[in-house]
Amino acid sequence: MPTNAMHRNYRKTFKTPRRPYEKERLDAELKLVGEYGLRCKREIWRVQYALAKLRKAARTLLTLDPKDPKRIFEGAALLRRMSRYGLLADDELDLDSILQLTTQKLLERRLQTKVYKQGLAKSVHHARVLIRQRHIRVGNQLVNVPSFNVRTSSEKHIDFSTNSPYGQGAPGRNAKKRAASKAAAGDDEE
Repeated sequence: MPTNAMHRNYRKTFKTPRRPYEKERLDAELKLVGEYGLRCKREIWRVQYALAKLRKAARTLLTLDPKDPKRIFEGAALLRRMSRYGLLADDELDLDSILQLTTQKLLERRLQTKVYKQGLAKSVHHARVLIRQRHIRVGNQLVNVPSFNVRTSSEKHIDFSTNSPYGQGAPGRNAKKRAASKAAAGDDEE
């Protein structure tokens, strides 16, 4: 009897480099991994793949006539998405500026980077740990994905989650233990 489970066609989210041992690329990737606190090179390749798809879409739209309805409609949608995610400023909203985007620009929009830049974490690595351990929320939504792309509208709403010990939540395991030992020490003195 066949099961009627939902099947989904997963596609690759990254593309490995053509030349695996190119020194300049390896050094540049290692620098990015350190600067943005990434887990592995695949996280860089994923961002580069997303960027390649954006640039490809912009290139195909640029080949069309400026009055073409497809270019007008899809170009406006693409530019709106770029400005919503803070990848393009308001003065550079044209298809040519999408071709100027860099990997660093996309990595700057990650939740992990934003948590560190806003001073909620001591380092990018600390920021990643805080996010994975469910201490960070964006608006009212708890987010535990370090690669979450933050929109410009929700950038102001990044904060500690309500039930986190760092926020307004109950104290953590060590804080409770410390309080209990202090209370016991206080009882012994009396």
